[in-house]
Amino acid sequence: MSQPTVADAIERVYESLQADNADIDLHIAALKAALVQEGLKEAIFDPARLVQGNRSGRKLMQAYFRQRGVTVKFSGS
Repeated sequence: MSQPTVADAIERVYESLQADNADIDLHIAALKAALVQEGLKEAIFDPARLVQGNRSGRKLMQAYFRQRGVTVKFSGS
């Protein structure tokens, strides 16, 4: 299986979040690897696609991903 692109990995994270965080750690690891492969330092997410797109939900997501080595930014911020 080939390495997913950052866009593919982000899409899988969205799907996982919609599925009550199923396999979220695996998807974060894939996203981290894709970011490294593409030479990017952060992943950009659309808050409108998050289960909890409010400020509290975004901050929780950023903290959780940061603990796993992925910097999260949100479009529009």
